[in-house]
Amino acid sequence: MKKVSFEWDEAKNSENVRKHKVGFELAQYAFADPQRVIAQDLNHSDIEKRYFCFGAVDGAVLTVRFTYRASTIRIFGAGFWRKGKTVYEKQNNLFE
Repeated sequence: MKKVSFEWDEAKNSENVRKHKVGFELAQYAFADPQRVIAQDLNHSDIEKRYFCFGAVDGAVLTVRFTYRASTIRIFGAGFWRKGKTVYEKQNNLFE
């Protein structure tokens, strides 16, 4: 099994921290959640397939936008968004 690594554009990371208060370093942990949900981003998959990862991080559900290239996950964006929480809870049969 190949080991997966993560990468991102540092300027995009800084912008994401400013806009959404989440760094891509933290976003990596969404993939470690055994109950994570991966969904294709149909609106942004024209040139290459893009995805969402919905995973629990620090007690909240984090949505991570990414693509997968060879053995590398390239992160484009991340945030604690309500829609991602809803998807995660529905897929895992979790209710408040």
